Parts: sequence; structure tokens; C-alpha cells
Amino acid sequence: MNHRKLLLVSTLAVLVGAFFAFDLGRFLSLDYFKSQQAAIEAYQTAHPWLTAGTFFAVYAVSTALSFPGAAILTLVAGALFGVLWGTVIVSFASTLGATLAFLIARFVLRDWVQGTFGDKL
Repeated sequence: MNHRKLLLVSTLAVLVGAFFAFDLGRFLSLDYFKSQQAAIEAYQTAHPWLTAGTFFAVYAVSTALSFPGAAILTLVAGALFGVLWGTVIVSFASTLGATLAFLIARFVLRDWVQGTFGDKL
């Protein structure tokens, strides 16, 4: 494995490890959103583009790394941005996240998959 792949795998492992070590999944629940809904909506009203961009990035990264909570984030997008803009943001962010997940699997995990399942491919 070359240095670039090793760096990418290490970064992914740190991100996934941090997600579970710091219990970041608690922020991906409906209870948390309901408790913070007024503050989030006030921030979204004051900074609509920053909120949309941040939400887009969080959704794309959580999809790319296959974190649980995409359904909750989809509901939050609808509640926060409305049905139309929530659908647009989620559609593009989920597509980008799925593309990144595919590229990670293809270029980082290719050797492992071929070594493990090579006779079946």
C-alpha cells in the first residue's frame, strides 16, 4: 500500500473512530434536533447560505462514510429548509456522498477486495 492510500485509510479510520469515541451519533437524533430546533432555525434565518453549505457538507460526509443517521438528516433538511430546498440539498449531498463512498471503495479497498474475493469476481 503506497503512502497516499495509507494516509487516506488512516484519515478515514480516525474519522470513524472519532464518530464513535465521542458519541457524535447523539447529534443525529430527532430528540436532539427538537431540543435545538429554535436555535438552529434562528441561525438558519441569520445565515442561510452558511447553514445550507454546512448541512450539505455534513450530509455528504456522513453518507460517504456510511454513518447512521441519513434518514434523520433528511427529515431535518425538510424541517429546516422546507420541502423544495430540503429535497434539492439532500439529493445533491447524498449523490456526492455516494460517489465518494464508491471512489473510496474502488481506489482504497481494491487490493483487499481482489485479494479476498478474487476467485469469485
